[in-house]
Amino acid sequence: MAEGETGYCGLRCNEGDTLRHFAGTPAKGLLHWYFDPLPSNCVADWVCEGHTCRGYKNLAVFYGACTFNCLFCQNWHYRQMSPHGPGLSAAELAACADQHTFCVCYFGGDPTPQIAHALATSRLLAERKVPPSAESRPPLGGVGRGGVRICWETNGSMHPAMVDQMVELSLQSGGCIKFDLKTWDDNLHRALTGSSNQQTLQNLERIASRIHRRPEPPLLIASTLLVPGYVDVQEVRQLAAFIASLDPAIPYSLLGFHPHFYIHDLPRTSVRHAEEALAAAQAAGLRNVRIGNRHLLSRAY
Repeated sequence: MAEGETGYCGLRCNEGDTLRHFAGTPAKGLLHWYFDPLPSNCVADWVCEGHTCRGYKNLAVFYGACTFNCLFCQNWHYRQMSPHGPGLSAAELAACADQHTFCVCYFGGDPTPQIAHALATSRLLAERKVPPSAESRPPLGGVGRGGVRICWETNGSMHPAMVDQMVELSLQSGGCIKFDLKTWDDNLHRALTGSSNQQTLQNLERIASRIHRRPEPPLLIASTLLVPGYVDVQEVRQLAAFIASLDPAIPYSLLGFHPHFYIHDLPRTSVRHAEEALAAAQAAGLRNVRIGNRHLLSRAY
């Protein structure tokens, strides 16, 4: 950033060769939060313990910035949030969780530009004692503790050192990391998102090398939005082959597209497109693939 310029995500600027943070530090996060009753429409719902936890809820943290600029963004409303407002500190956000909070999930936007805030919040939640009502929760596979599960839904573009911290928090708490893989082809990725996908793929591989430490519930889940005319069966086949080369047991969710943001003139994902993508992912070697939101699919070809 040159003098006076603001960064890509809109949360930092250069003032006198000093980086000024408008938000994204432990002292202030640009976000809004709400409770989402379980089971929810989480990308990982079908492989998550929260699927059976009726009566509990997810602390959903919607961050107001992103490191990508996806033309098909499904949550583009984060752009209407101003970094110059008061925000919430990590301590204030952690205090929002109550005894019926089963998990926290950071999404947006994306947690990447505000990863320092999310990590600080997560550490505070991880230090909390298991609430009395947690005795009725299902057992955590392979982990001898309960408490608030730490989960992430992200484009995966953060620094590898941050990935390592995310992994430890999710492993210890029983949470998961959900990577939204936009495309396999880097040129297509740059055209659709304004960024390369190389950091995302490297981070996916980094996390996959650690999933043996806790096979159940899954640490890593991948997903791809099936954008008509762009994210076709060939893209899915190549993404799936890469995921399978890391571990064929990694869950993979294929999501239906709904016209949004700049790509508002395309049709919804068709049933045929989704089912062909599903077959391609399975043929590439993945054992746990699903179509995540069939209610959005169009019957038109």
